[in-house]
Amino acid sequence: MKEAHQQKQVIIDEIKDKFERAESAVVIDYMGITVAEADGMRKKLREANVDYTVYKNTLVKRAIAGTEYEALADILEGPSGFAFSYDDATAPARVLNESIKAYNKMEFKGGIVEGTYYDKDSIKQIASIPSRETLISKFMGSIQSPVTNFARVLQQIAESKEA
Repeated sequence: MKEAHQQKQVIIDEIKDKFERAESAVVIDYMGITVAEADGMRKKLREANVDYTVYKNTLVKRAIAGTEYEALADILEGPSGFAFSYDDATAPARVLNESIKAYNKMEFKGGIVEGTYYDKDSIKQIASIPSRETLISKFMGSIQSPVTNFARVLQQIAESKEA
């Protein structure tokens, strides 16, 4: 009996650690997904540096009791998959949303993003936010054009003064 309790405590400590380190944690109901679909989804999550694990709701509830993640306790009914990201806050929602659309199965339950609780509808909205890299490249592209044009104008002024 004592050994089983120790094993549960190890898992609870692991869950606490993941929540404490995560930029975001998204919870999904993964019912109806096949093994092949689950493997494909896990591969995409790994590629995005997202840690995906299935835990028993009771262990998660114990791990988050008295923490800023306690709001998740209300959505922990039925099968729950947990996606944690330690560097890109929108990655779990974005990658899971792709799988939800592709397989037409599963659904968001809710999540915590940068310390704030979001219900399933809000998580869907977060899923539409592009990755940090995409946002940076769009921004760089938008400022590159005016800078290039300005450089051309300066070049033309210099050439006209030389002439």
